[in-house]
Amino acid sequence: MKIAIITETFLPSTDGVVTRLKEAIKYLRNQEHEVVVIAPDLGVEEYEGAIVEGVKTTKLPFYRSKEFSMPQRKVKDLLIKHDPDLVHVVNPAFVGVSGVYYASKLNYPLIASYHTHVPKYMDYYRLYPLKPAVWWYFRKLHNFADVNLCTSNAIKKELDARNFHNVSVWDRGVAVDHYHPRHKNEEMRNRLSDGKPNNKLLVFVGRLAAEKEIHKIKPLLEERDDISLAIVGDGPVRSQLEETFKGTNTVFTGLLHGNELAQAFSSSDALIFPSVTETLGLVILESMASGLPVIAAKSGPTMEQVEDGKTGLLFENENTDTMIDAINRLEDEDLYQELCRNARKEAEKFSWQKPSEQILDYYHETLRVFQKNQSHSSKKSKVKVTE
Repeated sequence: MKIAIITETFLPSTDGVVTRLKEAIKYLRNQEHEVVVIAPDLGVEEYEGAIVEGVKTTKLPFYRSKEFSMPQRKVKDLLIKHDPDLVHVVNPAFVGVSGVYYASKLNYPLIASYHTHVPKYMDYYRLYPLKPAVWWYFRKLHNFADVNLCTSNAIKKELDARNFHNVSVWDRGVAVDHYHPRHKNEEMRNRLSDGKPNNKLLVFVGRLAAEKEIHKIKPLLEERDDISLAIVGDGPVRSQLEETFKGTNTVFTGLLHGNELAQAFSSSDALIFPSVTETLGLVILESMASGLPVIAAKSGPTMEQVEDGKTGLLFENENTDTMIDAINRLEDEDLYQELCRNARKEAEKFSWQKPSEQILDYYHETLRVFQKNQSHSSKKSKVKVTE
């Protein structure tokens, strides 16, 4: 099978979407399927034998830290050039719009996956009046697809309720051999704690953006001077956050990759996850694989991954007292060690093998649905002609 993947983000960018795509592509190539990735042109031309076709990028005025590709005719030219058996549009929003439009125009089987909860972001950018229009926009895009995917049961329920068609869940996964407690080391702990290794060390990993609600952690650091926070990542609000956390025990590392990222997880005491806008949050599973309990704000996708009191501790969103209470519970050494063991044990159930096999199953389902729809349309046309 030849698959064209059209995505808003790909290498060298690092986020949950890219991680998932990398694992899927490796699996598909190992199964000898052809893969073409159409993505923002950031200099990558190949990955694991898959061709990467770059398309022109631009920076958006409200998000200067990342390059995006806008809708463009080149996507049509690339689809005609490669003539895939199926098109997978990942997170259609900008260039993915061209993927949806031209896949439909050229009559290719189409699958679309929903990874970023953009309508929810409207609450964090003071764009509340636009929320119904944004939902309409994404529903319209996704309902061109023969099959739709999302990454958690909570988001599936929401998309179903908003009349997205034919939605299934693409399961989560983690590199269980890469993210592992064995990567713990004192040098990384000293770096993350700014030379205070005896402090309780919390780590946040992710994009530094308003919807991640990282500022909610500050009262915890003001309450207790024996807690250090490492913020791993980069994004549009980094400078604001550096100002917000000035004077607290906080270190901004910028982006970390590979072994450094694995060490950052395993050398910390817990992951803190304040966001309630995620469709999943793969860093939760990466943290658990590293043997770290997760301290997280309650949300549907988070509660699918974290069992309170077993693999982590949950707190009420926007409730500082419950967050502080959750951190205080980590002082119980027996509970803490149990959380660490359970977190790793739970993560071991979720290697990337199953989600990678699953995406191939969904591709075959997309072909079946497409053929069924084509047959149905053909019969309707014949009826009209007869009439």
